[in-house]
Amino acid sequence: MSQLDELLGMDFDGNPVSDVEDVIYEALDDHRHRERVPGLIDLLNDRSAAERERFLACVALTTWAEPAGFDAVIEAARDPERAPWYDILIDRKFSVDNTFAQLSLAVSDSDVLAREKNTWARRTEAFRSLVRIADREYFDEKLGDLLDTQTVAAVLPDILEVVARGVAKLAACRRQRFDLATQLVDLAAAVTPVEAATAVSLAQDVLSHDAGHRALIHAVVIVQRAKAPEIVQFADYLSTVGDGRVRAQVEQALA
Repeated sequence: MSQLDELLGMDFDGNPVSDVEDVIYEALDDHRHRERVPGLIDLLNDRSAAERERFLACVALTTWAEPAGFDAVIEAARDPERAPWYDILIDRKFSVDNTFAQLSLAVSDSDVLAREKNTWARRTEAFRSLVRIADREYFDEKLGDLLDTQTVAAVLPDILEVVARGVAKLAACRRQRFDLATQLVDLAAAVTPVEAATAVSLAQDVLSHDAGHRALIHAVVIVQRAKAPEIVQFADYLSTVGDGRVRAQVEQALA
């Protein structure tokens, strides 16, 4: 039995499982997961281990709100392409790395345990590190939706900065590796409950350079999340530049 099988291949009663995710998520309600943390840290730091095994160790530790997991996410985001597991998961639509999308999900799923273990501040820093690379790494429509309001308020300056960098890339009219405009709009939408006017401003900056159908559909979320005067004006803008489907979703959001 491999080290990974011992750590994530059995449930906490010692029964084998077919999917490591079953163990990772079972741990959210089972304090016995703490017994496996030292072994997972060793696996995470074992450079001779397979990239997939190190990645799964990182996902587990992060989901379990362990500092070692959050620190590994932060380290990976410092130089994404040099992360030991970079490209082990490839998105089918854009053929780009998908590991950061999965790491963002792990950070999000740590919310309850992060409060129990008093690691919320480290969780916030992990999210901050991911936000900072959202203009160059793909998050599979996850990052914006996963940011809770408290975290958005904490990392708002980073969101503003990364959207500005992304808009500059769109303005340069260079071909992007993935749908950057939609990813930036999703970040803008995450800001809506915190600062609706800022969310509108960010989205309009993005859409002024790339008002593709997918980005416009995602921008409707901003209309759904607030009813400030700026939102009504933004809804009119979306209806003007969008097609029939966009207009229908705007009308539904305003209803």
